[in-house]
Amino acid sequence: MNPYRRHLLVLVTTIILTAALVAVPGVAQTRPTLYWGATGYDVRVLQWRLNQWGYYPGPIDGVFGADTYRAVIFFQSRNGLTPDGVVGPATWSALGFWTPPPAPAAAPASSVTQSDDITLMARVVTGEAGSEPYVGKVAVAAVILNRLRDPRFPKTIPGVIFQPGAFESVSNGIIWGPICRDCYRAVYDALNGWDPTYGAVYFWNPAANVNPWIWNRPIITQIGGHVFAR
Repeated sequence: MNPYRRHLLVLVTTIILTAALVAVPGVAQTRPTLYWGATGYDVRVLQWRLNQWGYYPGPIDGVFGADTYRAVIFFQSRNGLTPDGVVGPATWSALGFWTPPPAPAAAPASSVTQSDDITLMARVVTGEAGSEPYVGKVAVAAVILNRLRDPRFPKTIPGVIFQPGAFESVSNGIIWGPICRDCYRAVYDALNGWDPTYGAVYFWNPAANVNPWIWNRPIITQIGGHVFAR
C-alpha cells in the first residue's frame, strides 16, 4: 500500500472511531470487560485509544492478543491501576470511557460476584479436569480461588485465568468448548469453601511433559491425574 493510501486509511479509521466514541449527553455507554482472547469492535476501540496515547504500536485489528495485553499492563501500571491485563470499568474510565456501575447483587460466599467469572471458572475446570473425578474438578476450581487470594497472582478471576501460560486449556483454546455437566457444581462447591488441595496454587499432570521448574514447588497432594502444590 502506498503512503498516501495508508495515511488516508488511518485518517478515515480515526474519524469513524472518534465519531463512535463521542458520548451522547445523558446516555451511559456500557463497555464490556475485555481480556486476552477477546475480539471485536470494543477491542478496536481499546487499541485505538492505547495507540493514540502511545501505549500500543500494533495494528488496530480487534484481536486482544499478546501485544494488546502488554499495552494494557503498561497503561495500568502507569495510571495507578491493578496491572492484571483485564480491561474492566476502572481501566475503561482511566482511558476516558465512563462505564456505569453494575447493579447491586447479593453477596455470595466469596469475592467472586460476576456470573461471567463463574462461567470462566467452569470453562477452565472443564478444560483442565473434564475427565477427572468430581473431587478433581473441585480441586482445580479451588486452585483458581487460591490464586485470587495469593499476592503473587492477579486480583480478578479473568486476570488469574488469562495470565499468559497459566492454564494449558486457555493456551490451546479448549476452554471455549462445551462446559461439562458437573463443572458448574464443582465451582460452586469451591466457592462455598471446599478445598481438597489444602491451599494449592499449582497443579500439573506428572505424566505430561511439563516445565521442570514446577517440580520445585512443595507438593501437597495428588488427586486423580493431577499433583497439587504450593
